[in-house]
Amino acid sequence: MTSGGRRSSSSSVVSLAILLCLGAVVVTARPAPEATRAAANGTCQSRVEPFEYKCEEHTVTTSDGYILSLQRIPSGRGSGGSSAGGKIPVLLQHGLMMDGVTWLMNSPDESLGYILADNGYDVWIANSRGTVFSRGHTSLSSNDPAYWDWSWDELASNDLSAVVQYVYRQAGQQRMHYVGHSLGTLIAFAALSQQQQLGMLRSAGLLSPIAYLDKVSSPLALAAADIFLGEALYWLGLDEFDPTGEAVHSLVTDICKQPGIDCYNLMSVFTGDNCCLDNSSVQVFLAHEPQASATKNMVHLAQMIRRGTIAKYDYGNDADNTKHYGQATPPAYDVSAIPDDFPLFLSYGGRDSLSDVQDVRHLFQTLKSHDGDKLTIQYLDDYAHADFVMAGNARERVYAPLMAFFKLQEK
Repeated sequence: MTSGGRRSSSSSVVSLAILLCLGAVVVTARPAPEATRAAANGTCQSRVEPFEYKCEEHTVTTSDGYILSLQRIPSGRGSGGSSAGGKIPVLLQHGLMMDGVTWLMNSPDESLGYILADNGYDVWIANSRGTVFSRGHTSLSSNDPAYWDWSWDELASNDLSAVVQYVYRQAGQQRMHYVGHSLGTLIAFAALSQQQQLGMLRSAGLLSPIAYLDKVSSPLALAAADIFLGEALYWLGLDEFDPTGEAVHSLVTDICKQPGIDCYNLMSVFTGDNCCLDNSSVQVFLAHEPQASATKNMVHLAQMIRRGTIAKYDYGNDADNTKHYGQATPPAYDVSAIPDDFPLFLSYGGRDSLSDVQDVRHLFQTLKSHDGDKLTIQYLDDYAHADFVMAGNARERVYAPLMAFFKLQEK
């Protein structure tokens, strides 16, 4: 990260403080060492094969050298065969501070990854750079500061591009459905707005969609803005943001002492009041998450909170922006440039404090010219951010309508 990217205005520092806290949701309740060791066995071994599904581990290398892991579930439970056999592929992309286990945290009857496989899809699960099984690089170590010189711009332009192309080839040039949660929706909006991979995609299902962030209402995030001012410059020197580190633990401890902040349930303080989580999925979450990200990525998201815009990373001065973009200000992503006939399924919740209702409705205004028969919008008034991937009733409330939407695009 360049010095120009680290030393922006004081307003940016405040916004960064907000985002730096977002990774600290579960730091005060870390899993037992044996749970952490289980997570290290690999996603296929730890979360898929024990339920009698076939699972394949794949890797793909991005244009800038990051080696990403992918898991493939080619068939349903107990099918006895490993061949995808011309099935339509579905690519699942997790959000911030998460990895591919996002889609496998509940039982096979409740988690989208398993459900799609049981319903005849060829399931592919992505893991973004910096997560535990995607820390490889052709020339860099994850201990090198340069390894962490990226934001969600690169997740959209490089990671998503490499993964989509790889799945397309492996699946016999079958066009795929895409499903993203949270940050996984933002990188889709960015890529689709620039017409990337459209010929390889059938549709996009976007859960807890993130495009605009200036109405984020998480009390934990807002408290961070107040408490972090005096120490924010210290954080600006970190290249890797590790949410399991002692420094973040100390920060959350301080925040939880503030008047009006009840941290008894940190998940709700962070995501909104989730309606339908059960203890078993939370325990799986604690055993595998949260994952590391780049501090530069956190800064980029903070810029979105402060400005209410969707644009490339701002390096903080005209010279550095011109060096990277050929202009003094970062180019904007024009979400309205997504082709009006590209099928979109958007599902959002009334209690979500990260994908806030006001921000999502701002997104809908941007998509107002989209073909009515190619845009499906679902609103669940009692759902918050984590419900979309962890709720025990998501199969009926979210995944069944999503698969019905898929079927319409397959005719």
